[in-house]
Amino acid sequence: MNQWISDYISAQKAALDSIPAEAVAKLIQKLREALQADRQIFVFGNGGSAANASHFATDLGKGASDKLGRNFRVLSLTDNVSWMTALGNDYSYDEVFVRQLRNYARPGDLVLSLSVSGNSPNCIKALEWANQNGLHTVALVGAKRGRMAEIAAQTIVIDDTHYGRVEDAQISICHLLGYAFIEHPEWAK
Repeated sequence: MNQWISDYISAQKAALDSIPAEAVAKLIQKLREALQADRQIFVFGNGGSAANASHFATDLGKGASDKLGRNFRVLSLTDNVSWMTALGNDYSYDEVFVRQLRNYARPGDLVLSLSVSGNSPNCIKALEWANQNGLHTVALVGAKRGRMAEIAAQTIVIDDTHYGRVEDAQISICHLLGYAFIEHPEWAK
């Protein structure tokens, strides 16, 4: 058991080491621009990625906003269960994010989608719609990259395919994005 734990931790460190600092810095700049222009930021994913999306929206919407004294307009599209289930039931699960974007999104807004496989149909459909409607699209994906990596304007790839390790690296990226503003509020100017 101890060897398995040590091996898992080693693999997790490698996944974290694969986070491209330059790509994260570029995304911090996009968040800064969204804040300055009062743009909406949408974030979504499925399963563990949905939990990461919710966590990120809280960190940016409360933690960073409190520190800055200015509010990030961030919304996790995974958090309204009644709306998601109505959309899934009346249309299809592939529509649960894109139909929310159709209600909320405007050209110039920012979309951040998280997926380990990069092939989640509901995320793909939302990214495609966002691209067609003038939103900036970002995908956080695992090493398989998938269709999301092909269509997003910016892609950050974690070099692993293990769901737990990629999701852990995703939340690390999300923490970097939020704590960039919490620990360096001057970067929001």
